[in-house]
Amino acid sequence: MSNLFDGDSPSSNLYEYTVSEISGSIKRTVENAFEHVRLRGEISGYRGPHSSGHAYFALKDDRARIDAVIWKGVFGRLKFRPEEGMEVIATGKVTTFPGSSKYQIVIENLEPAGAGALMALLEERKRKLGAEGLFDEARKQLLPFMPRVIGVVTSPTGAVIRDILHRISDRFPVHVIVWPVRVQGEGSGDEVANAIRGFNALEPEGDIRRPDVLIVARGGGSLEDLWGFNDEAVVRAAADSAIPLISAVGHETDWTLIDYAADMRAPTPTGAAEMAVPVKAELEAQVASLDARLKGSMTRNLDRSRQNLRSLARALPSLDQILAMPRRRFDEAAAGLGRGLQLNTLNKRRTFDNTAYKLRPDVLQNRISQHRQRVGEQMLRADRQVERLIDRSRSRIANAETSLRALPHQLKREISRTLERLSTLSARSDIAVNAMLSRQRSALVAQNRMLDSLSYKNVLKRGYAVIRNEDDAVISAAHLVTGGDRLTIEFADGRVNATADDGDEPASPIPKKKAAKSQQPTKPQQGSLF
Repeated sequence: MSNLFDGDSPSSNLYEYTVSEISGSIKRTVENAFEHVRLRGEISGYRGPHSSGHAYFALKDDRARIDAVIWKGVFGRLKFRPEEGMEVIATGKVTTFPGSSKYQIVIENLEPAGAGALMALLEERKRKLGAEGLFDEARKQLLPFMPRVIGVVTSPTGAVIRDILHRISDRFPVHVIVWPVRVQGEGSGDEVANAIRGFNALEPEGDIRRPDVLIVARGGGSLEDLWGFNDEAVVRAAADSAIPLISAVGHETDWTLIDYAADMRAPTPTGAAEMAVPVKAELEAQVASLDARLKGSMTRNLDRSRQNLRSLARALPSLDQILAMPRRRFDEAAAGLGRGLQLNTLNKRRTFDNTAYKLRPDVLQNRISQHRQRVGEQMLRADRQVERLIDRSRSRIANAETSLRALPHQLKREISRTLERLSTLSARSDIAVNAMLSRQRSALVAQNRMLDSLSYKNVLKRGYAVIRNEDDAVISAAHLVTGGDRLTIEFADGRVNATADDGDEPASPIPKKKAAKSQQPTKPQQGSLF
């Protein structure tokens, strides 16, 4: 045992490190050996940037795995955002994390592992957005024939905007609003999406009028240069745009996801300007042609109308021909008017003479005597009718007096018959009421038996009891009772008041003598539940 503490032990020649010293030494060794490396692997465990802005994930292949971190400042400058399962080439330096004895790579640059990986990612995103219906033809809108305002989303310093403005001014000069954005690099997709939503948020008649059509344009480039227009936010903004949108990204052979979501795809930015507006000279020529055709048509129509009017005028009769027959009928009527007046006067005079001949005094006296005779005869007939009415009334009164004398006997017979019917009905009703009462009494007895069988008081007669609190509520469990609670115990023959003790103390046994006395009918006293 003494050799373990001997200063001459061989192990005493080794240098003693602290944990921090050995961790720092390992960190310096790893960083010096792997100062800058390019590492290829598949992203695993990526959940987006942390709340601090840093991104933590891992790179793996089929046999190994290494932790990776992208600091906040570097993450904002990346051309490509990492995605779960994406194969990438990471550039950075390998270091250790002494806090947990792990090594990791601090990524300074990140790029997809070749165009194949980008195309695979692009196809996967295309399938995902297409499944949501963002590329359906039913969502496409028709472009306005003659827009008054055109909105352009592009870089303000490139040749694209100059080509678009030059083509629009040549074809049909209209008001153009440019929303400047970055068309390449990190954050370009978000700027394009915000520009599309910003144009849609403008008021139709505001200070800055909302465009009638949008053009999203960029010149040609590689797949990496055009990657911002494959961003999911750009595709969704284009699909949700209420303003018709023309996609003019890259050359004719270049395709991006915004081309599928846009209402129209142009092969070049210049082609987008040609789609947006018509050719003013062609419109003017067309209007002039239509004007000439309209004037010719109007001239020919007026000539045909004049010719038809002349033909109709030749077919109409002259004024003398139209008035000849009415004039003849008027002359004939005027010639016969005097003769007709003479004949009418003679007829009226003859009628008057005949009527005057009939109005002689003797004729009037004969008519008056005839009327007097008729009036006398009518008065005699009226007197006879009045006498007959009086006789009939007297006979009715006599018959009524006879009927009134016989009425008491009839009433007595009717009353007797009614009394007999009433007594019969009374006897039948007594029998029916007694039968009904007996049936209800039997039913009541049966229900009373059922009630007694279901009543909890029968259980109390077998020695059980019901315990209630101060509110007269039934207590069904012991944990509902605390020390000092006032209780009521219900037995089959009455209730007893009690006070609960603490449940931890054992209940003292009841002496047999006191238990025997409690069986005797005594005045109830307050006892203990336990």
